Amino acid sequence: MRGTETNEDAATLALGALAWVVGDPTRAERFLALTGIDPGELRARAADPAFLAQLLGYLEAHEPDLIACADALGVAPTALVGARMTLES
Repeated sequence: MRGTETNEDAATLALGALAWVVGDPTRAERFLALTGIDPGELRARAADPAFLAQLLGYLEAHEPDLIACADALGVAPTALVGARMTLES
């Protein structure tokens, strides 16, 4: 069952990243505008591993956000990258 634990850990980390993104109005507006989703869809998809992987990919695409998010969560940026890879598998 190690794979399940890893997926759960990755999802937990990704949910922390999601909270970081939406915790700042400017950052949240940018995320919604660039992804084309609305707040209702965001809430509906928050537990979807594919969506969480996409969120982490979004952060990876803009290194300053990736680093700032990792700092806020107290993890290395590579942990966020690893979580995305786990969620995609």
